[in-house]
Amino acid sequence: MENHVLAAVERLTTRPQEHYDTFTAHPLSPVIGAEISGLDLSAELSDKQLAEIRQAFLTHHVLVFRDQVLSAEDHKRFAGYFGELRLQPLADVDGGDPAILEISADQNSQFVAGEDWHTDGTADAEPSLGSMLYITRTPEIGSGGDTLWANMHLAYEMLSPSMQAFLDGLTAIHDGLIPWQGYTPPPEYVVPKSEHPVVVRHPETGRKLLFVNAGFTSHIVQLSRHESRALLDMLFNHVAGQPVLSCRVRWTPNTLVFWDNRCTQHHAVWDYYPHSRYGQRVTVNGTRPTA
Repeated sequence: MENHVLAAVERLTTRPQEHYDTFTAHPLSPVIGAEISGLDLSAELSDKQLAEIRQAFLTHHVLVFRDQVLSAEDHKRFAGYFGELRLQPLADVDGGDPAILEISADQNSQFVAGEDWHTDGTADAEPSLGSMLYITRTPEIGSGGDTLWANMHLAYEMLSPSMQAFLDGLTAIHDGLIPWQGYTPPPEYVVPKSEHPVVVRHPETGRKLLFVNAGFTSHIVQLSRHESRALLDMLFNHVAGQPVLSCRVRWTPNTLVFWDNRCTQHHAVWDYYPHSRYGQRVTVNGTRPTA
């Protein structure tokens, strides 16, 4: 590794391990993700439990809770501890619970949500704080359908100091039409489009992070079309091509994952066709990203 890359990784991998009184946290990788044991999310949680979950969330960015038997109300209650629930834009059309998005794929699916590295909903003026995906059915073959999450703080810190300085003054357009390429969105869908800084600060920790993603970012405002494409492709490849940035979650039935949408990207692996997978996602509202 180059010196600045090694220094960025070592800052995370050599940090003291945190201790929690109300649960145990087992890191999934040295830089992102932890599996949490000792909590029942179907029950009301104490102030101390919630405070420690929030601390673990800010430290690890991705929290995995296994063997959770949750009703829809349990799921929404747990998410509600962290903020206002986001209502799905097409809920009136679908006729389901407006706070719950069904995530499913089977032999009839033409695509699955999240096949490319992305951050959810960055075309919105106020992207989400985070999401909780609760998977209840995994592929019948017993494996497949893993999800990877990458640390965008580290992605920024692994860039050269000169590239960091260049990116700090730029903004990018995030376009909600990008995920619909090749498909026609429903006429009721109001397509979001927003301009955000390329580098933002986490609203709770103040740490800088890279805030562009292949799923929604169309171009960088201050550059020509060719310059923007070259730079974005480099940054997208930086995220996808650096395994040290990421952790991998292998789903088992009744697993809930809570991730910080403000400082991560994720990638859903569709390697189980024609088998099926099913879950439900609840999302927590966030704030506008700031440089």
